Amino acid sequence: MRAVLVGEAMLELSQEGSLWRLAYGGDTLNTAIHLARSGVETAYLSALGTDPFSEDLRARWAAEGLDTSLVLDNPSRNPGLYAITCDDMGERSFTYWRGESAARALFDCPGIETALAQAETTDLLAFSLISLAILPQSGRQALLTLARKVRANGGLVAFDGNYRPRLWPDQATARAARDAAIAVASIGLPTLEDETMLSGETDAEAVAAHWQGLGCAETIVKLGPEGCRLPDGEIVPPAEVLRPVDTSGAGDAFNAGYLSARLRGEASAQAAIAGHALAGWTIMRRGAIPPRDSEGG
Repeated sequence: MRAVLVGEAMLELSQEGSLWRLAYGGDTLNTAIHLARSGVETAYLSALGTDPFSEDLRARWAAEGLDTSLVLDNPSRNPGLYAITCDDMGERSFTYWRGESAARALFDCPGIETALAQAETTDLLAFSLISLAILPQSGRQALLTLARKVRANGGLVAFDGNYRPRLWPDQATARAARDAAIAVASIGLPTLEDETMLSGETDAEAVAAHWQGLGCAETIVKLGPEGCRLPDGEIVPPAEVLRPVDTSGAGDAFNAGYLSARLRGEASAQAAIAGHALAGWTIMRRGAIPPRDSEGG
């Protein structure tokens, strides 16, 4: 099985004592690397610059097993940057420098038509509301068109409703983009907290009904510490953790565990357990993509 994930990957600064560590992250990139680690043949469709940082990112992703052949060059732009700060409970906040990142001009890059043709035949295409937020309107439409072609070719399309208010001019624009993406998706991965910020909805049942009503039958509503709601309404609790170290990338890890299990043919309940297990491993370590260790990853 082959997966293609679409979005923006950035340089990541995370604090360790008085020092800052340079790594990388981004919601769909996090999911892509976890998928590659799990054995799924995974490509990332994005753009980077031709600067030394971009070359280092390509090399490090390839070392993780990620197919970087769909990471296009934009010589006039560089990767974005973000910094993570965490409170005593492991809850994180972000500071971004991403306004002119290469990924924002993905669909204007040389080679994009060839990359799209290769992506159309994938078994799984996955993207997020952040993937749409960074693109101009023409790029958003091109991504939705790609999703329709993947569905028409018999592939799955997964969509995560990651909502970051600062990336959108207003809530109405973000809601319209979200709903357009839901309509082309076969697997929905909304988070209740994001849905509450975006539309005011605080009930997981209502969130699921909205997504399923737009055509996304397999909608998994992520509930944070309460677990997740399956398409049939069952609540699957999360893996037990004593005290999170860093919650960065928890939802992205859940997505990877869930999607990897579904690609293996496992039912939604088992896939949710796999998603919770990977998310639990991630939040006990620092960074959005912790290095693999003896306990997994």
